[in-house]
Amino acid sequence: MGILYIVATPIGNLEDVSLRALRILKEVAVIAAEDTRTTQKLLQRYDIPTPLLSYFEGNQAQRIPELLERLERDDVALASEAGVPGIRDPGLELVKAAQEAGYNVVPIPGPSAITTALSVSGMQGDEFLFLGFLPSRKTERRKALEEVSLQTRTLVLFESPHRLADSLKDMAAALGPARRVAVCRELTKLHEEVFRGTLSEAQEHFVAPRGEFTLVIEGTRGLEEQEPAQAEDILADLRLLKEAHAPVKEAMAQMAKVYGLSRRQAYKMWLEVE
Repeated sequence: MGILYIVATPIGNLEDVSLRALRILKEVAVIAAEDTRTTQKLLQRYDIPTPLLSYFEGNQAQRIPELLERLERDDVALASEAGVPGIRDPGLELVKAAQEAGYNVVPIPGPSAITTALSVSGMQGDEFLFLGFLPSRKTERRKALEEVSLQTRTLVLFESPHRLADSLKDMAAALGPARRVAVCRELTKLHEEVFRGTLSEAQEHFVAPRGEFTLVIEGTRGLEEQEPAQAEDILADLRLLKEAHAPVKEAMAQMAKVYGLSRRQAYKMWLEVE
């Protein structure tokens, strides 16, 4: 029985591929590639003659039985367009099918946009929540962001250039314009850029975004932990607003404007004020 190798490939710079990955790509009988053009560039760079077989979301139903049959006699490698297969790509279905059929599935670790972005973000990486791509529809995107607005862990997500501006606007509304973010563009490529600032500053910076984006957004571990002095000011202002019987909606809007909080964060603190 053959082995299915899950091979991580460069997310940009072709020199980031591991020696083990190159050896496996040379030794297997065939490489199932999400984007044969991208994988072919890697193979040409390192003189690897292994044949490629396209495997993507549109043809996975047809390809999976073919690849399982091939595994009866040969080793097969799976490569995504970039990074680690099985994360936000069709590789997961092949992995599940191979495991269910009794084949050995072996990981060949390597580059990942998620951990690469985290490493240069300057934010907590001990705990993080990966969100993949946000929903394309505004209503669903806002809902998804509201659900994580009080998340204590660091948030990591992917975004496309044509949706970045709208997503940053929705993030500022749901998480608060003062929330810190690292916007990583074209990681490991020629035009690599890492912007660090607030969500409102990111909106001003990326007016005509181009390239591939990975965003790392600071989680909220409690305002008392992060900025105790500011937290006291917020609570004092909320207390005054409550004593003045200010309408909740207006009070939340004021806190969002003055302190850069999301309305959900402000309301959580509002409930804590006696």
